[in-house]
Amino acid sequence: MDEFTHPPGVNRRLLAIGDIHGCLAPLHALLASVAPAPDDQLVFLGDYVDRGPDSAGVIEELLALRVQLPHTVFLRGNHEQMLLEVLAGHDPLIFLCNGGDQTIASYRARGGWPPPASHVNFLNSLPTRYETAGFVFVQAGLRPGVAVAHQIPDDLMWIRQEFLQSTEDWGRTVVFGHTPRETVWMSKTRIGLDTGCVYGGCLTCCDVLTGRCWQSAC
Repeated sequence: MDEFTHPPGVNRRLLAIGDIHGCLAPLHALLASVAPAPDDQLVFLGDYVDRGPDSAGVIEELLALRVQLPHTVFLRGNHEQMLLEVLAGHDPLIFLCNGGDQTIASYRARGGWPPPASHVNFLNSLPTRYETAGFVFVQAGLRPGVAVAHQIPDDLMWIRQEFLQSTEDWGRTVVFGHTPRETVWMSKTRIGLDTGCVYGGCLTCCDVLTGRCWQSAC
């Protein structure tokens, strides 16, 4: 089970960041605005690669951030899963049809394809779920009728309409990305943070404890 214990801190923020999809410049701008501190808990919801111009640069940035803020949580999205499957020798068609060609180009521009071992090890280490007392963080959502502890990775990374159309309350707020919207989805039971940066929207960070949001445009 993908569970972690977040560190205690005074005036700590619980910061979640939505889908980056290779958009390195907005990520830099967003982090500069948010200015995460060692007492904050930072959670990335996945989908770091594909479609945008610099997936390789995004992964390199996340690796550097992990050194600076070692308590940061990086979740696995469906796009990381597709990349790992291609690297394991699976048919690349689905990966390429979902922006994988841009990911390959970004690595070739930075030294070559396939990705370096440090990037592959990072991708393999990514969990599919992170939990705190009040929140469940995932890439895509949860399957209705299934307890959080029994959710399967495919649903956590891929589910869409079954989750979005459900009114189920798992007793904690579900923080998710995956489905792009023009605005943040903010309700008692759900916070949706994919605001379509790679499609011309914004990259969004939310302090889920207060509801405050920061955004940077692509």
